[in-house]
Amino acid sequence: MTQVITNDVKKLRLDFLNVRNTTSDIFQPISMEDAVMQSDPFGSTPNWHIAHVTWFFQKILEKYRQDIDANSINTDYLNSYYQRYSKILPKSDRGKFPRPKVSDTLKYRTQIEEMFLKFLDNIEENNSMTRSLAYDIELANQHEMQHQELLVYDLQHYFQKFEDPLDNYEPKLMKTTNVDGIHDIEEGMVRIPGGLYELGFSGNDFCYDNEIPEHKTYLNTYDIDKYPVTNKEFLEFVESGGYQDYKLWLSDGWDLVKEKQWDAPLYWQEIDGDWYKKDFRGLNRISPNEPVVNVSYYEADAYSKWVGKRLPTEAEWEKAASWNEDLKKKTLYPWGDGFPSDLNSNLLESWKWAPSPIGSYPQGKSHYGCHQMLGDVWEWTASEYVLYPGFRSKFSEYTDKWAINQKVLRGGSYATPRSQIRNSYRNYFKPHERIPFSGFRCVRDLL
Repeated sequence: MTQVITNDVKKLRLDFLNVRNTTSDIFQPISMEDAVMQSDPFGSTPNWHIAHVTWFFQKILEKYRQDIDANSINTDYLNSYYQRYSKILPKSDRGKFPRPKVSDTLKYRTQIEEMFLKFLDNIEENNSMTRSLAYDIELANQHEMQHQELLVYDLQHYFQKFEDPLDNYEPKLMKTTNVDGIHDIEEGMVRIPGGLYELGFSGNDFCYDNEIPEHKTYLNTYDIDKYPVTNKEFLEFVESGGYQDYKLWLSDGWDLVKEKQWDAPLYWQEIDGDWYKKDFRGLNRISPNEPVVNVSYYEADAYSKWVGKRLPTEAEWEKAASWNEDLKKKTLYPWGDGFPSDLNSNLLESWKWAPSPIGSYPQGKSHYGCHQMLGDVWEWTASEYVLYPGFRSKFSEYTDKWAINQKVLRGGSYATPRSQIRNSYRNYFKPHERIPFSGFRCVRDLL
């Protein structure tokens, strides 16, 4: 097996410590009572999240025949969906079986962390790192990052159920957006030239197996929104009767509108004629210039029809974000290959806990002039989640078995960790789901 330089172990160790500390920072403000509550079958309890990601690291240790002394901790309820590990607790039952106890979970995390750090030390001492081992370790780090975001979804959903604005999750760190620094917002669309495009990840660092292999796809020339659709724009759809016009909706979506009595995005509530939302900042009027969030694919599709446009395919989205016509190559992020920062994007480590108003990150625009394509809100695309031609699984049951009845989303949200996201990253959810921090932008055909 091809050897990887020892310095890679140092980076993996640092990533491991960072991701574990970030999870602890998110979990720390949660009370014992709230830590075992599951507010919706879509999500999980906070306690389950932090125990399950630890269980995943344990499985990596077991795969490489490490001695595990965790018999004092009950891990029977921590397998999410891996058939090869046999016993699975149905997702909807995670709140019914609050095990391990929170105190045991915290002990379990410490125990596995110590074992994993020793494992990394042994790899470094023996210069025994291989590419497959490095992938599994990075995958475990990335897996915990994914659950950090899922945990934030669940906290938003759980605490908004309490009418008291002060009965809320209080993050350890929260920063505000400097709206005074937002200037020269020119809404509209930009034109993306058609032709052959190489879709997929083209770098040398970590990516998920569903981002590769790169393959050619043909695109017609199209226009795409400079910014994600805002609350102000979506409110016009709401007030014009968009939720009452069956002609705008796909059949399954229209059935849901009637069954669930949808009349606005999730968490919006009308109070004395104005729309409000309780989020991590408390109960406030809907901010007009923030990207709309917590909308389903059906709602995004209906709005797109209402304005005479459509949702982009994932290839259209990726080209608008990635292709640099001057350099004649793709970049890792919309602004180039430099790592995300507060100057170019609103991701988890920005600690904004909400989308930023459009125009907040002019340094983060793509070569073609699209803003806020990474961070703030995931963006629905029209593409079905399918595996790329030539797909080869690197870790079975992780990305492969979900390639049915789901839509691709691109770009990350304000709860996505910086080390997780890139232009080629493919998220996927079922079209009815609204709990993820999802929004959208539209495209227009020129044919």
